[in-house]
Amino acid sequence: MKKNVKGYVNFVLHAHLPYVHHPECDTYLEEEWLHEAISETYIPLLLNFKKLEEEKVDFRLTMTITPTLLSMLDSKLLQERYIKYLEKHIELCEKEVKRTVYEPRLNSLSYYYLERYKNDLHIFKDVYNCNIITGFKHFQDAGYLEIITCGATHGYFPILYVNEKAVKAQIAVGVQTYEKYFGRKPRGIWLPECGYVPEADKYLREFGIEYTIVETHGMLYADPTPIYGTYAPIVSHEGVIAFARDLESSRQVWSSINGYPGDYNYREFYRDIGYDCDYDYIKPYIACNGARVNTGIKYYRITGKDCPKDYYDVQWAMDTVEKQAGHFLDCRTAQIEHLSSYMDIPPIITCPYDAELYGHWWYEGPYWLYILFKKIYYDKCNFELITPGEYIDKYPQMQVSTPCRSSWGANGYSEVWLNQTNDYAHRHLHKAADRMCELAQKFPNEGDTLRRQALNQCARELLMAQTSCWLFIITNGTMVEYAHKSIKDHIGRFTKLYYQIKNDKIDARYLLYVFDKDDIFPEIDYMIYY
Repeated sequence: MKKNVKGYVNFVLHAHLPYVHHPECDTYLEEEWLHEAISETYIPLLLNFKKLEEEKVDFRLTMTITPTLLSMLDSKLLQERYIKYLEKHIELCEKEVKRTVYEPRLNSLSYYYLERYKNDLHIFKDVYNCNIITGFKHFQDAGYLEIITCGATHGYFPILYVNEKAVKAQIAVGVQTYEKYFGRKPRGIWLPECGYVPEADKYLREFGIEYTIVETHGMLYADPTPIYGTYAPIVSHEGVIAFARDLESSRQVWSSINGYPGDYNYREFYRDIGYDCDYDYIKPYIACNGARVNTGIKYYRITGKDCPKDYYDVQWAMDTVEKQAGHFLDCRTAQIEHLSSYMDIPPIITCPYDAELYGHWWYEGPYWLYILFKKIYYDKCNFELITPGEYIDKYPQMQVSTPCRSSWGANGYSEVWLNQTNDYAHRHLHKAADRMCELAQKFPNEGDTLRRQALNQCARELLMAQTSCWLFIITNGTMVEYAHKSIKDHIGRFTKLYYQIKNDKIDARYLLYVFDKDDIFPEIDYMIYY
């Protein structure tokens, strides 16, 4: 729609999950991270994108889909297990319809969940042929999405840069994986945890990366100080462009106190029938070890503080979404009006969020985006949605300045990933990175097939061990044992293969065993560490 454009808003959703792949076990609790994300975030986003496309609403959204997430979405094993997950949930919902028959409000909600899971199964199998990557690719090819890449396994650059080739490898494999799935080079990259380190810019440029997103203070403390603060991109001396997170818009969505997701009409995340129902009844649908876990079937709304929980009302939630989308639109309009009054270039407000906030944590989030994008298109406002790539093409001139080291973790730097709970891991990660470089130097362009396979597997194990999520989970105190085990297993496999290669005693059966477990990045070339 034609409007008086004074500025732009750039929505960025960061979709990421660590690589969880256990062919040795039929039921692995941590694989449900993926299943939940597909049902609660990725499919709802695709459905709302489709509605916007069908209604001819011209929207723009930037989105990361990390290499580990792409690899899991493309896994035949995990696709089959997601279908089983849905079938199990459909079975539970059918039982819930019968159990709640004498409670009308609960019964209505149980029907709602039954239809939702049935629709997920239809969308996944019949529309996307079990691979939703094709859905996101469609919207990128149609010009609505700008999909960017990420470090291969979401390794945290400011700490990994002790060995700069470790960061180079994360970038190289991230770009390679992106090209494999999207058939083009990525223009931008999401730095894992928004972890910016200036020295990495040379590798970003080497692999063709034009831009990235930094945390607010990474821009505000840039050298020299940016003239326009966070409301215009800057370009480093290496030629990498940085956009910065806007605090005002972030708080409206992120804040657990004042943010939209905390509205009393929205679905309560922490109340689930996995904990509420009789144990014998729910046992077939919880963890295989008998531990109660979330099933995704949640009957209550947030309701309020210090009062009994009321049942969730879908219509109340949708009405609330309408109001809050209007509020966000009005706030950005006022913000753009103010900024444009003293800036001599159109301001850009960058709004980055974890994609899983939309749908998984904030159940109504995907619908909120749909309503907001429609309002931006049709209603009176002074801005348009834009992607970083489009903004750069329109306004290629920008201030030369280098962001400071920063992240979007607690307190803004690295303490989430390096503290007394997880510091033990770093000596092993750094040692393994040094050894990987040693192997690349000792066996350049190895011609022996078995040794080359072992060298490539070492590279995989190192990348997997470097996943920032394991360090975050340990700090957070949730699923700690799994995180410890993941680091230990990957470093252990790397070390065993390292000595087998050094001693020329490669065990082909062991190599096949570890590849079956960690078969990510089949095209990897260990020479990225050379």
